[in-house]
Amino acid sequence: MEVFAVLWREFIFFKRRFWKITTSAIMTPLLYLIAFGWGLGKDIVIEGATYMHFVMPGIIALSTMNTSFNAVAIRINISKLHEKSFEYYLTSPVNMSLLAFGHILAGAFRGMYAAFLIFLISFIFGIKIHIDFYFVLICFLNSFLFAAFGYGAALSIESHYDMNRFTTYVMTPMSFLCGTFFSLKNLPPVVKETIGILPLSHTSQSLRDIVLKGQFDHKSILALLIYAIGFYFFGVAMSYREMN
Repeated sequence: MEVFAVLWREFIFFKRRFWKITTSAIMTPLLYLIAFGWGLGKDIVIEGATYMHFVMPGIIALSTMNTSFNAVAIRINISKLHEKSFEYYLTSPVNMSLLAFGHILAGAFRGMYAAFLIFLISFIFGIKIHIDFYFVLICFLNSFLFAAFGYGAALSIESHYDMNRFTTYVMTPMSFLCGTFFSLKNLPPVVKETIGILPLSHTSQSLRDIVLKGQFDHKSILALLIYAIGFYFFGVAMSYREMN
C-alpha cells in the first residue's frame, strides 16, 4: 500500500510539473550532444564508430544517473529539512522498507523517462541506436541504484549544504571518469580497473557495447544488481535511523 501511495503522489507531482521536468531533463543532454557531438566529435571515429554513436550511450547512462538521484534526493531533502513533512512518516504506522522502495521506484521511473527523452533526441540528431531488452534493463538498474543512493544520501545529511558533498565527491567524478565521454582503454591499468568497478562504468560500457557490438558482458547486470540492493538497504537503514 505504501508503495502505490508514494507512486501515486509522485505521479501527481510529475503531472503538475510535466513541462518543467521534461525541459530540465532534456537541456543538459542536449548541450552535451551539441558541444561534444556536433562541436567536437562530428568527424571523430572511436572504437570503430562515429563519436556521436559512441557518446550517446554514455549520455543516456549519465542522464539516468543524475535524473534518478536528483529526483529522490531533492524531494527527500526538502521534505526532511525544509517542510518537516518526512517526520510524519516516522510517526505513522508505515513499513519503512516499502516507503523507501516507493520513493526509489518513483525516482527510477523518472530516470527511465529521461532515457526515453534522450532516445527521441537521438533521432533528431540522426543517430539511430540499437535498443533491446538488456538495454532497457540496464537503464532501469542504473536508475534504481542511483535513486536508492539519493534516498539514503538525503536522509543521512543534517543540512542542505551537506548534499554538496555527494555531488562534489561522488556524482561529478563519476560523470566524467566512468567512460561517459571517452574510452577507458588508454588509461593506466590500475586506474582503469578502479574506475571499472564503479556502477556508472558498468552502465556506460554495457550500453555502448549493446549499441556498437550487439553484445555485452552480462556480469555487469550482476554488478548493477548488487549496487542496487546495497543502496536500497542503505536507504532503509537511514530511514530507521531517523526514527531513533
